[in-house]
Amino acid sequence: MLETANNDRQTGGPAGGRRARRHAETRAEILEAAWEIARSEGLAGLTMRDLAKRVGMRAPSLYSYFASKHEIYDAMFAQGYRQLMERWEALDLPDDPHDLALVAMRLFVEFAVEDPARHQLLFQRTVPGFEPSTESWAVAQEMYQRTLVAPMAAIGITDPHLLDLATALGTGLADQQISNDPGGDRWLRLIDESAEMFLTHARSRKRRR
Repeated sequence: MLETANNDRQTGGPAGGRRARRHAETRAEILEAAWEIARSEGLAGLTMRDLAKRVGMRAPSLYSYFASKHEIYDAMFAQGYRQLMERWEALDLPDDPHDLALVAMRLFVEFAVEDPARHQLLFQRTVPGFEPSTESWAVAQEMYQRTLVAPMAAIGITDPHLLDLATALGTGLADQQISNDPGGDRWLRLIDESAEMFLTHARSRKRRR
């Protein structure tokens, strides 16, 4: 039996697989608790001690799952962008490129508004000193390509200046909604109109060139 257990550890057999699953499950539980704290206390209110207490472990034990608080922020950052991509993949996307661009804008703003803490971490960089890792930034870039660059390219909008304008418009609407009408829809109602204005401007700019 001991020899079998040793082999499992060395080869990633059943015992090793169970440990890996438990480790992944505990990491997921820690991340869920981190989001709960961020939503109630703010991103800056996240501490390793409070997080460990929330998941029922001692603070030193937490470091066997995450080496630092910034590593937890990094995992939350990647998780947030994956959630946005999953939301995109679950949509019944229209074939018409114009309608697809409108859907992309609507999805981004609504996703941002529904969770202000996530919006701050993903789009505002409010945590002093935090920079996403190369791996997490790659997730963000994939989301950007799939939910903005590709839909805009489908209607001929590829100018980086216009793509920046689109992101500024989306984050601006989200910021206004979160800051000035939390729980309401004052700025959410402007999504389609704003997107149409942007597309009209983008086409006009393209024609002038």
